[in-house]
Amino acid sequence: MGRFSIAIRFAALAIVWGASFLFIKVGLTGLSPAQVALSRVCLGAVALMAIAAWRRKPLPRDPVLWGHLAVVSVLLCVIPFLLFSWAEQYISSGLASIFNATTPLITMLIAAAALPSERFTKARTTGLILGFLGVLTIVGVWQGIDVSHELTAQLACLGATTCYGISFVYVRRFISWRNLDAPTIALGQVCCGAVVMLALAPFIATTPVRLDTPIVLSMIALGALGTGLAYAWNASIIAAWGASNASAVTYLTPVVGVLLGVLVLDEPLAWNQPVGALLVVLGILAAHGRLSPRKKVEEAVAV
Repeated sequence: MGRFSIAIRFAALAIVWGASFLFIKVGLTGLSPAQVALSRVCLGAVALMAIAAWRRKPLPRDPVLWGHLAVVSVLLCVIPFLLFSWAEQYISSGLASIFNATTPLITMLIAAAALPSERFTKARTTGLILGFLGVLTIVGVWQGIDVSHELTAQLACLGATTCYGISFVYVRRFISWRNLDAPTIALGQVCCGAVVMLALAPFIATTPVRLDTPIVLSMIALGALGTGLAYAWNASIIAAWGASNASAVTYLTPVVGVLLGVLVLDEPLAWNQPVGALLVVLGILAAHGRLSPRKKVEEAVAV
């Protein structure tokens, strides 16, 4: 696959993942948070099954592996999708996308606690401090802590990213060494997530549904693209560019999310939100050593 094609996929991935929070917001105008999460994971499963059928790659048969995939599906799909959908009832889609950008830092923190090989370094510590300051800036702690739906929603977003972090560490510990390709892992976890959500639906997704064209299109985009095709794009980008370079999409998704929220939904944007987001992104860069002059020189020499 050519460089231009990979670059197009990278840009599309940033746009689709950044727009996911807009799609959630639109979906909530006619669906409950649980119904948005259900639509998202089920449509994502359908898209990934279509990709699997096209690839003609057999599914794994190890029941232990499927048990691990089921655990990952709860941590990576079910709980975060529910939390983000619930949170966006009370906060803007742009703010939710900013909180989503904390995922790499939270993952790093959890990995350092759970994996002996991922110990803290000076760069990681600096990155975590910057990221923590960024979160405090986004929340606006100087305004005082008001236990409201908005604060609870922000904590829900952090809960979702914490689940992401736990799931990534879990995958590394129990699944990555099995030499499965990324699309197969994605198919397994999203399909398991769909089964879990379908089982929960009679209890948590029973409110009346109101559908119109924007809601239907948003759910298709959120599920089939953002939770389906995007996984395949991400896998091809990682294969071509490596995981470190592919992770740069994390820096772009909050930018897309905030811009779409402001331009499409006319959402307000407080000064502390982009400033906090910048601190979070700087924290991610610092944690990966990308702000180190020495590393930049080494990369330049390598090129």
